[in-house]
Amino acid sequence: MATDIKKLVSELTLEEKASLLGGKDFWHTKAVERLGIPAVMVSDGPHGLRKQDQKADHLGVNESIKAVCFPAGCATAASFDKDLEKELGETIGNECQAENLSVVLGPAVNIKRNPLCGRNFEYFSEDPVVAGKMSAAYIKGVQSKHVGTSIKHFALNNQETRRMSISAEADERTIREIYFPAFETAVKEAQPWTVMCSYNKIKGTYSSDNEWLLTKVLRDDWGFEGFVVTDWGAVDDRVQGVRAGLDLEMPGNTEANDKRIVEAVKKGELSEEAVDACVERVLTTIYRYLDNRDETAVFDRAADHEKAVDLAGRCAVLLQNDGTLPLSADAKVAYIGGFARKPRFQGGGPAPYGCRPP
Repeated sequence: MATDIKKLVSELTLEEKASLLGGKDFWHTKAVERLGIPAVMVSDGPHGLRKQDQKADHLGVNESIKAVCFPAGCATAASFDKDLEKELGETIGNECQAENLSVVLGPAVNIKRNPLCGRNFEYFSEDPVVAGKMSAAYIKGVQSKHVGTSIKHFALNNQETRRMSISAEADERTIREIYFPAFETAVKEAQPWTVMCSYNKIKGTYSSDNEWLLTKVLRDDWGFEGFVVTDWGAVDDRVQGVRAGLDLEMPGNTEANDKRIVEAVKKGELSEEAVDACVERVLTTIYRYLDNRDETAVFDRAADHEKAVDLAGRCAVLLQNDGTLPLSADAKVAYIGGFARKPRFQGGGPAPYGCRPP
């Protein structure tokens, strides 16, 4: 039987409601033991799980479970194969069920605009149509296993220079024709359970405070039904965030902001109805996972490794030199640089660690 979320919200105190809008630690939401609401775990990443059991960290330096490394977004996008992307999502969704992970933090769909962007390995494409269609297929695959996705990073998060604070300046037509379409396609075609807001400002307003972004565009224009979570640490003004439609702050240690929410409600600066709406969206997603928990799921690393090999082969693009390239048939090609000796097959941060490359 599905959990009655509205009834559950009505039984929460204001303090408990505020607590549910912030994480417990690096990867878990908070529990409310009085009402039997458990904490759930989320995890990177879209190309192989980066589940850290004990000491968690932002860069993934600490130990993670042994994972299977799947082709990154830059590779799968080269296949132009939505069925491949859906297969990848289904496999990772099953791994999440086996590891008791409620949401996998991906796909990453920002448009590639700068060759120095550290997320280019996981972003799909320079093309909004390709990024949108491939991300929708991935989301459908993961969520077919009753595990959520968190499409990211919304929005205009395309470079590393002052990534945490820069204001992305673009006119609305450019935003809607280049930077929004991948998110819009994914929301309208696949309804990701969550959307992750970006660190940066857009026209001077942080994404986490941006009511135009999180409510007007995402919910009113596109019909998004899930909850919005911060990128890790991407909070500016927590009370304004609630007004704007920001539901969950991650990572943990959010007690100070929880108190700010409570105080704002008591002072009449924030409506409790706005808090209730955020809590309802968070709990709906949590119980969507809990009410469909698959205790029989098995993370078969050997089988998934073979699946990764198959997917990687289908991503490969072979070119024939018809004379365009100035290379003779017996030419020798040199690979120069550090990656020639020690290849890099994934990026940092959200990439899987302790993995078996295909």
